[in-house]
Amino acid sequence: MSRLALTRLKIYRTVARQLHGSVPCWVCGHHVAPEDATLEHIRPRAEGGSSHQDNLAISHAACNLGRHTGAPPKPL
Repeated sequence: MSRLALTRLKIYRTVARQLHGSVPCWVCGHHVAPEDATLEHIRPRAEGGSSHQDNLAISHAACNLGRHTGAPPKPL
């Protein structure tokens, strides 16, 4: 498993533990299933954000992509 996948899994599990199993998408707010979870940079790297854990959040793959293409998130 890649380092990024381990980081995503670690953050997902931490959020799930803190919120009693519910992991909301950082973009749309709906629950994210583990297999659909991606890491979202809160402050994009292009704008000086880092890949430090404090700048990462869980989001749906579609929401993550839509946020960066300017498209509104699709309802789940």
